[in-house]
Formats: sequence, C-alpha cells, structure tokens
Amino acid sequence: MDPNTFPTKGNLILAKNSLALSKQGFDLMDKKRNILIKELMELVDQAKDIQSQIDVTFRTAYSALQRANLDIGISYVQEISRTVPVEDSIQIKTRSVMGTEIPLVQANESSNAPTYAYYGTKASLDEAKAAFEKVKQLTIRLSAVENAAYRLAINIKKTQKRANALKNITIPKYEELTKSISNALEEKEREEFTRLKVIKRMQGK
Repeated sequence: MDPNTFPTKGNLILAKNSLALSKQGFDLMDKKRNILIKELMELVDQAKDIQSQIDVTFRTAYSALQRANLDIGISYVQEISRTVPVEDSIQIKTRSVMGTEIPLVQANESSNAPTYAYYGTKASLDEAKAAFEKVKQLTIRLSAVENAAYRLAINIKKTQKRANALKNITIPKYEELTKSISNALEEKEREEFTRLKVIKRMQGK
C-alpha cells in the first residue's frame, strides 16, 4: 500500500497540493492546446491561399511556355532551360511556438536577368520565366507552411492526450484521495472526541 495514501494530515496536505498542481497543469495544457489550434488554423488558411496562387500562376506559366514553344520552337526552349542555374540558396531556420519548432524556409530572390539573349527569343518566354520563378517562391513558402502545420498537429495531439490524462485520471485520483483522507481524519476526530467525552464522564463519576 502506498504510504502517501495513509490518512494523515501530512498526506492530506500532499494530496491537496498534488490536486492543485494537476488542475493548474490541466489549465496550462488547455491554454497551450487552444493557442496551437489557433496557430494551426491560421497556417491552414495560409496554405489554402498559397495553393490557390500556385494553381493560378502555374496555369499562367504553362500557357506562356506553350506560346514560347510555338514562337521559338520546343528544342530551342529546352536548350535555354539547361542554362537555368540550380536553386541552392534555400536556408531553413526555426521559431518556437509553445515548444513546437516551426521551420522558416527562405531563398534568395533570383536575379531578373535572364540566362538567354533577348534578341533570339520572344516575350512569351520572359512571361514563362517570371511565372515559373513566382511558382518556385510560392512553393518554398507552401512547404514551410505545410511542414509547420504538420508539426503543430502532432503537438496538439500530444497536448490533448496529456490534458485528457490529467482531466480523466490524475485529477479524479487526487480528488478521491483527498476526500478519502479527509473522511478518515474526520472519523478519527469524531472517535477521539467521543473517547474524550467518555473519559471525562468517567472522571466526573
């Protein structure tokens, strides 16, 4: 038997303190969960908005690319595409939201200078280049937002489990223990009071 459950005043104080801490912990977990959910909802809205922009920009980019293929020929467009430098400027940093590490993905804005000569191409190729550059930047943003949302969702799930454990297991346990010890101590006091009355009565006789 756990000695902390014995009906003593010391154990009653310990049980009440544990109960108070458990309730405080639940309140903190509940607040943390609400903050994380709010942050997650904002990220979901951002993701929808960015995805919508990507869809529109992709259509614009492919439309411009098709025109460029017709204007200067597919083989020439493919040749020009090989001159596009590999993207290697992406950097990932993090920020913390209630203990959750949120990625911040950044990439340097590419130079507007094309890797091809203007005199040998058409405006449609310039439009396609600009549109695909915008798609790249939007995709980088979307990857950061979706990754952040995923991490927040995992943390929300963990926080919910902890809050449920406190609410449904820990708090009821210490409430029952506090009540049990209090009742036992009150019973002892009544017995002691009755015993003293009997002793006084006997002494009076």
